[in-house]
Amino acid sequence: MSNKLQRKLPEALKENTQYAIAFGLIATMLYVAQFPVFVIFFFGIFAYFLWKTFSQPSRGGTREIFEFYLSANEVLRDDERRWFGFEVQEVINRGERILQLMNGAPPLVYFTLGALYNRIGDHKSAVNHLSYIVENDNADETTYVYATPELRNYVRILRKIEREPAEAPQTSAAIRALERARRNRGKVMLENSRAGLLLLDGKKEKAMLEQKNQIEKLSEINNHQTAPKSIVDESPEKFAPNGNQTVEAKPPQNSGNGKSYQKKNGNSNEEPFANRKPISEVLHDIYDKK
Repeated sequence: MSNKLQRKLPEALKENTQYAIAFGLIATMLYVAQFPVFVIFFFGIFAYFLWKTFSQPSRGGTREIFEFYLSANEVLRDDERRWFGFEVQEVINRGERILQLMNGAPPLVYFTLGALYNRIGDHKSAVNHLSYIVENDNADETTYVYATPELRNYVRILRKIEREPAEAPQTSAAIRALERARRNRGKVMLENSRAGLLLLDGKKEKAMLEQKNQIEKLSEINNHQTAPKSIVDESPEKFAPNGNQTVEAKPPQNSGNGKSYQKKNGNSNEEPFANRKPISEVLHDIYDKK
């Protein structure tokens, strides 16, 4: 009988009853400890407002989920519209913020994020979100047995939209389109993302090998240029046509005695014809010999 009566009580009345019982016990303890009555009364009102503030689900957070559905469906819809990169990134950031702030986020949020990552080519993030939805049995709605206040408020608004789609036709159409894509294209998106991830990994590995080969070639060139010259390179030797080894002649070097080289040859570089006989003496010698 008591269980039946408890089920008939409204949810708000149950919560207020629990608060009244807890406050009654605490107030009794404070009164026994000889605290003033007005202090106990003020403490009770203050604690009640705090409890209501933090216990109520955030309607703003629930509204943000449906706004995320609307924006994501516009991006994912094939209507030949060209979206800027920052627009898609803003929608993705909104979905990631929902996952961070909401405990037990709806599975449709995970799928929508995975589809958006697949759209922009971030295959690693797409695989993380889509695999959770497609391959994980715990991602099904039937496994959500214990609901958080945020999830309960979300489901209440969702059922209202489904019962009365005329009140929010765009939101209702966006939710139906996303659910249909999740059911029909979820596995295909996951396979495409995994194939793209493998291709990307192969390109990265090839680029790393090419970079490694270039570094090795550059190091070989640097080592060849900086290698020390051998003794043969420092003192080159010349060979005569007959095969005999000859040493390259070095030009004469001027010493302290500047005219020693000139005196040895009998003439100087400045006067090359100083020791030659005049023409008359040469003719005279020729005729004498005859």
